[in-house]
Amino acid sequence: MKIKTTYSAVLMMSVVALLVTSMPVYASEMDDRIELSARKSHVFKTYLSGDDIKIQSKDGAVTLTGTVSEESHKSLAYETVAGLPGVKSVDNRVELKGTPPAENSDAWLGAKVKATLLFHQSVNAGKTEVDVKDGIVTLRGEAATQARKELTTEYAKDVEGVKDVNNEMTVSMPSTTTKTTVGEDIDDASITAQVKISLLYHRSTSALNTKVETNKGVVTLYGKAKNAAEKDLATKLANDINGVKSVTNRMTIE
Repeated sequence: MKIKTTYSAVLMMSVVALLVTSMPVYASEMDDRIELSARKSHVFKTYLSGDDIKIQSKDGAVTLTGTVSEESHKSLAYETVAGLPGVKSVDNRVELKGTPPAENSDAWLGAKVKATLLFHQSVNAGKTEVDVKDGIVTLRGEAATQARKELTTEYAKDVEGVKDVNNEMTVSMPSTTTKTTVGEDIDDASITAQVKISLLYHRSTSALNTKVETNKGVVTLYGKAKNAAEKDLATKLANDINGVKSVTNRMTIE
């Protein structure tokens, strides 16, 4: 009886020792996976490629340091990393290069309009020039169709602080070689981040406390809307984000 008890105790101690020694290895692998996933994400490779952001994860607690060229990039980095599997918390210590533009200034508004247009697949942010004077936005560049030109105007007008929009964009026939982003495989964390930032920047949805989840490109929205129009608009905006395949809106109406 004594021999059996001793054997059991030794066996238990061996199991405990194995678990203790393997846990740091697992945690290290998870942290490495988080850091790699962040760097390989669509957001970091596309929008934040010119920024100097360092990502360090320890037991799922991520710290972001470094510098970015635009204020919106700080939020974009945070939301992307926060949406990665295994991440428990994010400490965003990223700083902006230079002096940030004053809130509600023309430069500040211009940056918000550019960031808002950037995520939408139905507008050509890369070929859209944005100028702001006294809160009035002027858009120049090319739009593939008249409908897309009008949509660019609509999106710009819906940015908080914008007083009016002059759209001087020209309409050109879309190139047959133009690559569309509709249905493009973009990682879920990047899609979630883009949807969150877009809903925050649009005046009509900025006050909505919307929770966003993405699974293989399918976005689900949770939260509360004041009316059906607000709920429908949230669906419309989310549907037009790069990489989104479909949207399920489970928001409730107050």
